[in-house]
Amino acid sequence: MPLPSHVRLVEVGPRDGLQNEKQAISVAAKVALVDQLSAAGLGYIEVGSFVSPKWVPQMAGSAEVFAQIQRLPGVTYGALTPNLKGLEAAIEAGVTEIAVFAAASQAFSQKNINCSIAESLARFQPVMELAKQHQITVRGYVSCVLGCPYEGEVPPEQVAMVARELFAMGCYEVSLGDTIGTGTPSSTRTLFEVVGRDIPRDKLAGHFHDTYGQALVNIYASLQEGIAVFDSSVAGLGGCPYAKGATGNVATEDVLYMLNGMGIETGIDMGKLIAAGQGICEVLGKANGSRAAKAFLAKH
Repeated sequence: MPLPSHVRLVEVGPRDGLQNEKQAISVAAKVALVDQLSAAGLGYIEVGSFVSPKWVPQMAGSAEVFAQIQRLPGVTYGALTPNLKGLEAAIEAGVTEIAVFAAASQAFSQKNINCSIAESLARFQPVMELAKQHQITVRGYVSCVLGCPYEGEVPPEQVAMVARELFAMGCYEVSLGDTIGTGTPSSTRTLFEVVGRDIPRDKLAGHFHDTYGQALVNIYASLQEGIAVFDSSVAGLGGCPYAKGATGNVATEDVLYMLNGMGIETGIDMGKLIAAGQGICEVLGKANGSRAAKAFLAKH
């Protein structure tokens, strides 16, 4: 299969990247990050999530962030909404695209959202209906697609079943997430081969964590399977509170460096992207998690 000539990166840093940070991050800092990412040429930015502040205090200011960002034409500003209440808040904030998430592992589903996979999918039915009424597009996430912290290996057929349900419900795209980063290129290719029997590959995306240093090789394996959409997080921000020891998402800068080197178009400006990542790292007082960014910053 020829490699895609163009790849769309879904920037999850402002949401997935920041949601587990312990320190308070101001609305202004989040707005600045989103605006810098827009200016860098990212076509899809996950800005925040409308969840109970009791569970994810860091996302409490999402409505204010949406109110203050500069929305550029052609850029999608998405939000995670786990339930109807979340969607209602997102509608009020003028969100035009949302994401819903399910797990491919029963144990993870119970630990993460206190219900079975089937129950979690049933909960999305009214969310999908209301989103449709408001002409809001919905993206689906499946977590633990290449391994679960509680169950170990997850059969690709199980992932396919969950992805099929989300797709049938009306998710225009389903992102398959290696939450604990245990996947390797061969298991990644098998996964897309199995899920790709039910869902067209141009409706699938990859979301890889770099826990074992496999994220970039797994993205390359996915490209070989015809996948052309990947979730990534600026400066490698984020992790998973339910997956002990799991490091963050793959860094957007590292993915971009690889794609640029392969002659694959993204429309993203590397210099502006690095500046955005370094800016938020300074706010957080932490080291930049992107190897490409660190190399560029050391050089310039």
